[in-house]
Amino acid sequence: MTDKKIHENKHHEIIEATKVLIKSIGEDLQREGLIRTPERVARASEEIFSGYTTDPDALINNALFNVDYDQMVVVKDINFYSMCEHHILPFFGKAHVAYLPKGKVIGLSKIPRIVDMFARRLQVQERMTQQIATFIQETIHPLGVAVVIEASHLCMMMRGVRKEDATMTTSAMLGGFRTHLDTRLEFLKRIS
Repeated sequence: MTDKKIHENKHHEIIEATKVLIKSIGEDLQREGLIRTPERVARASEEIFSGYTTDPDALINNALFNVDYDQMVVVKDINFYSMCEHHILPFFGKAHVAYLPKGKVIGLSKIPRIVDMFARRLQVQERMTQQIATFIQETIHPLGVAVVIEASHLCMMMRGVRKEDATMTTSAMLGGFRTHLDTRLEFLKRIS
């Protein structure tokens, strides 16, 4: 089966599942505002869950460069949006990523793209944080990688405990960021 045919089948499945959901909550699929909703949900899902189809090699696109630089590189305040795998509700916030180069640097735009690749899936914040750090470590083999993610979760804000101002912070520290307290503290100071 071709990729296009698989894509069309998945698109159709999402449309049908959305129709079932709309009917199940007691709504009328023929109501003016809902007639095209299943199609809109299917199209939105392609973007929201595009992390599943992102090719990591194409994302990096040979944007690794030999540079004689061994000081900390920090990209902070990277906005992201993800979907909680427990309730399929959004969580969103900012990611802060740093690495200690060892002869190679990665193109600046690639760091936010890496964050998006893992955010645009059904996720839990803890796993996403670790996936970003591990991917960068395995891709450019730096002396260390640090990732801190701060996020608000609608699954906690609009249902259940209903705590609107609560945020969650997770971190992953690899290599020099894990073994050298001074390095870790420098990174945390830069993102505060």
